[in-house]
Amino acid sequence: MRHRVIYYLFFLLIGMTGVVWYFVVTTPVQGNILTVSFLDIGQGDAILIEAPNGNQMLIDAGANRSILSELGAVLSFSDRFIDVVLATHPDKDHIGGFPSLFERYAIGVALDSGAVSDTNTSKTYEQYITDYNIVHTIVERGTRIILDTDIVATVLYPDSIFVVPNDTNAGSVIVLLTYKNISFLFTGDSPQKIENYLSQHSDIDVDVLKLGHHGSKTSSSDLFLKATTPLYAVISAGKENRYGHPHQEVLDRMNALGIPVVRTDTAGRLVFETDGTTLSLR
Repeated sequence: MRHRVIYYLFFLLIGMTGVVWYFVVTTPVQGNILTVSFLDIGQGDAILIEAPNGNQMLIDAGANRSILSELGAVLSFSDRFIDVVLATHPDKDHIGGFPSLFERYAIGVALDSGAVSDTNTSKTYEQYITDYNIVHTIVERGTRIILDTDIVATVLYPDSIFVVPNDTNAGSVIVLLTYKNISFLFTGDSPQKIENYLSQHSDIDVDVLKLGHHGSKTSSSDLFLKATTPLYAVISAGKENRYGHPHQEVLDRMNALGIPVVRTDTAGRLVFETDGTTLSLR
């Protein structure tokens, strides 16, 4: 059984905002492979990041209890602790699975933007964090989560300078994960207006891009795709979902730009592995 992580949290000022989280592990580092798994949880997002030292970060948890079966397939039976969970925004297909997760797994810290919505799903998520005494921290641009040597997840958005009110998708937390020369960008359900803003204010040339809003035509603008130039574009969507995701316009855009697309609705769980220099998909 993996030993529980001991937390030493050092809060450093980065510009006007930001938190640096250091995770010190009681077990020795095994290998040098970072694993990023886009879980097959139907219509929604759930992404598990596993650093070489054993630290784990889960971005979103899908809509329901299907997150438990997917985690059970990729984690050892005895592993009942997840270091960091991050909710990109308070929509059901991103946070609906967190209550079941909190019942089954101990959580080191829960991160989100502080955005809430007037739905039972959002209220339940907030109540579970309180009831289970989970450490809760609000993130924004500049927050950094250090998972291992050379492995950092950096929040690029929300940015206090440019925030769209009353739009949960537009408030999605956007995270850049870097490991030496390899990078991933996780976009939640960010629409094109946020993508285009980010394209002009951040270096987002990455290797793997999680397409916004499950391949909806409201995301994945030409400007954004040309700024990211990914080797892989990942679509997390449910098979034959009622929204028609991914939309054909997006697939046509990918094809025109020569960007390979991989999808959970057709391929199931997608697992990327990297040593910081090379990247593979299995």
